[in-house]
Amino acid sequence: MNETTPLKIGVAGLGTVGAGVATLLSTNAQLISARAGRPIEIVAVAARSRGRDRGVDLSACRWYDDARDLARDPDVDVVVELIGGAEGVARELVEAALRAGKPVVTANKALVAVHGAELARASEQASVPLMFEAAVAGGIPVIKAVREGLAADRLTWIGGILNGTCNYILTAMRESARDFADVLAEAQALGYAEADPSTDVDGIDAAHKLAILAALAFGQPVNFGSVVVEGIRGIGALDLKFAQELGYRIKLLGVARQHEDGVEARVSPCLVPDRAPLARVDGVFNAVVAEGDFIGRLMLEGRGAGAGPTASAVVADLIDIARGTVVPVWGASGTALSEVRSIDREAFGGAYYLRLLVRDQPGVIADVSAVLRDFGVSVRSMLQHGTAPDGPDNGAVPLVLVTHVTRESAMLSSLARISALDVVIEEPTMLRIEAG
Repeated sequence: MNETTPLKIGVAGLGTVGAGVATLLSTNAQLISARAGRPIEIVAVAARSRGRDRGVDLSACRWYDDARDLARDPDVDVVVELIGGAEGVARELVEAALRAGKPVVTANKALVAVHGAELARASEQASVPLMFEAAVAGGIPVIKAVREGLAADRLTWIGGILNGTCNYILTAMRESARDFADVLAEAQALGYAEADPSTDVDGIDAAHKLAILAALAFGQPVNFGSVVVEGIRGIGALDLKFAQELGYRIKLLGVARQHEDGVEARVSPCLVPDRAPLARVDGVFNAVVAEGDFIGRLMLEGRGAGAGPTASAVVADLIDIARGTVVPVWGASGTALSEVRSIDREAFGGAYYLRLLVRDQPGVIADVSAVLRDFGVSVRSMLQHGTAPDGPDNGAVPLVLVTHVTRESAMLSSLARISALDVVIEEPTMLRIEAG
């Protein structure tokens, strides 16, 4: 390809990230051209509103009301999908572009997590790349690091702090001793949380990212429906206070582990030792950790969202395509991939934090301990205060137990029995403990 021949791209979606991509390509045009070996130009766009000021001149671009028309435009070399969502126009556009033999760059984590297997097959059949660096952790180059930088190693663990909104909320709750609802309202006012925050605070966003990371780490798409997903709505200021007293911080973690009999994948609030690197990642920052047989532990940290970081990741993929760099979607051809079996939640194992609100009367600890004993759960430590910290003396007291390593099936069975005890006033809180 002649170095003066531009790579012509069509961008579907001109929201925060789409406008950021256009701005970055314009602002750093000379630098990008030098690194890509040729200019990269936007020649066509698709978005709902033509009249909105996006801070960059797009008047020379062809405008499509239907994003799917980008796949049919003969002058578009690469389709950039920034619409979002696992279904609908975004999926149809990506599938149409691959069928038409056009490379695709996307920041759509939901699409790749849910439909990655079939999209990878379509990419391989068409012999064109499907790139998605921006789908996980914004500007942190974690996809490239795992798929290419760690290609020679066998990874056994991958995950980390994958959602900046939840990390901001938990950080603010810990630092200000406020409850979830109060801090969520603040995060929404600051623009860190959406008006409908469900995808973030219920763990779905982090689960999409974890499914992608697990597929890259373990060499095969992971069934998104098999990922155990818990959010942070149930975490109160009391839990953060107890965690601190025990020497931990609470973080929403996505964790995937490779076992001999399959892959364990979960998103849930966890206690992390306060001296661990992940415990020190605060605010809107993300961090991804990988462990391998030869590399040991590696951690990448940075801003996981926003126009600048995400646009940077999108353009990095475009530079790779301009150079002619092609990497299989999951790091190996479909015929070389191994099958991944998902492990059921009951087979998970670990140490756990259990917080109860119980009646202040004799025999309570004995009753709870008897249930745990019956299911083979050993208690490592216990905390009991006369009343809830900073709370009224209403005859109820919090009781916190930390277990030794046990099976999650034993914890779930114990939890069901403990919840039914007359002395237990509200639904118990159970959190996993991770090394961080």
